[in-house]
Amino acid sequence: MEWLEMSTENCSVQRTLDLVGEKWVLLILRDAVNGVRRFDDFRRHIGLSEAVLSDRLRKLTSAGILKTVPYREPGSRSRNEYHLTRKGWDLWPVVVALRQWGETYAPGPEGAILDLRHSECGAPVRVVVECSAEHKALSPADVTARPGPGARRLP
Repeated sequence: MEWLEMSTENCSVQRTLDLVGEKWVLLILRDAVNGVRRFDDFRRHIGLSEAVLSDRLRKLTSAGILKTVPYREPGSRSRNEYHLTRKGWDLWPVVVALRQWGETYAPGPEGAILDLRHSECGAPVRVVVECSAEHKALSPADVTARPGPGARRLP
């Protein structure tokens, strides 16, 4: 079965984009992986309206990507911080890959605003696709795509 003969109704890429494929969601994730936790900090840093931010945070929390953690500053009411869950942290390579692509093909005139380095040796960090057995980097020419167990023919 060839790709164009397959139904995409059951596509994991499509299901993932339904959760995180919107600009504001990706920017919230970018900020969350960089330590932003509080509603007002997200709003100020990203420039979102309260309504849109509330909606996106609710969506990410419902999907199990973020979790709420209550906090209370002296003299104030209890509020929530937003922390990445394991499921959320598993999106970190996606955020790094988007940053890597952007630095290569859509760089800012003054360079990167964030320099990601390996803590131990100081080398730049990059995302690669690798073979799970040999742990070596692969190019698209090194990979064969075949129908998986969820593949269905188009009607």
